[in-house]
Amino acid sequence: MKIAGIVAEYNPFHNGHESHIAETRARLGEDTGIVCCMSGDFVQRGEAAQWSKFARAECAVRCGADVVFELPLPWALSSAEGFARGSVGLLDSLGVVDYLSFGSECGSVEPLERMAEALLRPDVNARIREECSASGDSYAVARQRVLEDVVGEEAALIASPNNILGVEYVKAIYDQGSRILPLAIERRGAQHDRAATGHIRSASEIRTLTAAGKATSGFMPREARAVLERERAQGRGPVLMHSLEGALLSRLRMLSREDFAVLPDASEGLENRLLAATEEPTLDGVLAAAKSKRYALARLRRMCMCACTGVKDGMNEGTPPYARLLAASVRGREILRLIEGRSRVPVITKSAAGRKLPYDARECFELTAAAHDLFVLGCTAEAERRGGADWRATPVIL
Repeated sequence: MKIAGIVAEYNPFHNGHESHIAETRARLGEDTGIVCCMSGDFVQRGEAAQWSKFARAECAVRCGADVVFELPLPWALSSAEGFARGSVGLLDSLGVVDYLSFGSECGSVEPLERMAEALLRPDVNARIREECSASGDSYAVARQRVLEDVVGEEAALIASPNNILGVEYVKAIYDQGSRILPLAIERRGAQHDRAATGHIRSASEIRTLTAAGKATSGFMPREARAVLERERAQGRGPVLMHSLEGALLSRLRMLSREDFAVLPDASEGLENRLLAATEEPTLDGVLAAAKSKRYALARLRRMCMCACTGVKDGMNEGTPPYARLLAASVRGREILRLIEGRSRVPVITKSAAGRKLPYDARECFELTAAAHDLFVLGCTAEAERRGGADWRATPVIL
């Protein structure tokens, strides 16, 4: 049996995700196992997921995935490079993943490989840093300008968000010496952060509709829709950022200058801009006050969320030191048996086992579990806001 890894957030799981899984099996064989590495309660754009990691993992295994592991918090709240490094590292450490299947706007892995190879060159990275300093532009703008000179017209591809992640996945595979083979699947339907028509919409559009109380059922598979309807009925979601705003602002204002100085991406005085901005009355106001031409909004959102959840600079170095199971299908149980015999990291199926991990791994596990305590404060049902829920949770096994 071939096994394909998929890196995802499934925030929420929608028709496009189901199509991606189906297309992966169409390419590799219908008996292909699907192992996902999924962000937990907080996601790479620096926000809370609208639904808990357990609900989103259940949606995935009810709609075609076989096993879902959690990407620990420090990597989930990283830049594209750190996010990809952690995800690829976790999948590779399982010892069973043959392919990494990812959506991309271009649908071809070769140009992404050429850009990945260029970005792994020390001289190219030095040029990007020099371009940032000279122009005052963001890293993304400087990177594209340098790549246009190095690889030519193909550099235009890196302006698209899924192509960017694809390049970072390939970079991580090369940098880690992984045997995993990249497989690019053309993204169809709605583009990231854009409104569209038809039954495939982007996750960002679905989140916007959900926050506005509008119907989204036509954009999700029936099984996923049923899971989220159950979660809504029980008051476990959707968790919206405005419902967490008071808690987040409170945490930010309680931090010291030294706390801001040790945040990921704190450099060139950005930490001081962010600290000063915490006087603003809203989270959007904090971000607007700290924003500048040099610093992308997503970077500031991640810094704020890292500050609120206790993630410090250096915590996302290397790759995750454990693999925590969130959900598995019937076929997933067979894959788990393979993983248990080959994995280079502990596979956590019971939360209590997290307390027995070596110190660095235990600290990461406890940090990720503590973040769940913040996440549940956004639940609509009072009973669902109890602390310590992550330590009582068990994987969803179909």
